Amino acid sequence: MLHATTLVDSLKRELKARGITYADLAARIGMSEASVKRMFSQKNFTLQRLDEILKATEIDFRDIALIAHDESRLISELSFAQEKEIIGDTKLFLIAVSVLNHLTVDQIVQTYQVTDAEVVKYLIRLDKIGFIELMPNNRVKLLVSRTFRWIPNGPIQNHFREQAYSDYLESKFDGDHEVMRLVNVMLSKRSIAALLDRLKQVAREFSQQHQEDAKLPYDDRYSISFMLAARPWMPKGFKELLRPRQATPKLVRPK
Repeated sequence: MLHATTLVDSLKRELKARGITYADLAARIGMSEASVKRMFSQKNFTLQRLDEILKATEIDFRDIALIAHDESRLISELSFAQEKEIIGDTKLFLIAVSVLNHLTVDQIVQTYQVTDAEVVKYLIRLDKIGFIELMPNNRVKLLVSRTFRWIPNGPIQNHFREQAYSDYLESKFDGDHEVMRLVNVMLSKRSIAALLDRLKQVAREFSQQHQEDAKLPYDDRYSISFMLAARPWMPKGFKELLRPRQATPKLVRPK
């Protein structure tokens, strides 16, 4: 079953593929660029507005519907057992992440200390798990959606939390292509909800950019990890100084 949000996502990808910016679209349909951005961000379209956009951009509704239909059949999350199997074997996890990054068998072998036979063996396992479909000539078809994520607090996230946090955060984040921000503020519940929505949107856009850049040559793409976190939090020393009547800490910590 197709959902309106899936159709909007498909329309956004088609616009980007055709090089049509929000500013271009705004000029074609007589709206401000800010209004167009808000419309796509909120995914709040009337049928009349959708029809105007399709006519102005010469996009066929059937095309975006087919894209959305294909996307809806893909999985956005593995089962606990599937994740546990993948994280239980370092090379299997390596191959899974590599195919998520659209690396070919040759590129995996050139990059890591694995043989062609090993890569194919692990691709067969990923095929049985349902993560990919192994095609002729060892080509790979991903069976996960653009919004795919590891299970929150699942085997892979827990593995990262236990073993990779210290390694990932062992940096001053002052090098090229690095950034870290720690902001402590006090917001209303409504503003906190809006903040979390924006952070999730950034994560979706990050994933979408990954899909689009997959078309670039392998040597033009670089590994980068992106972590978002936000929760009610204050430093332990502050918490210890709270008066007894103060309940849950009211500071929000995005990073």
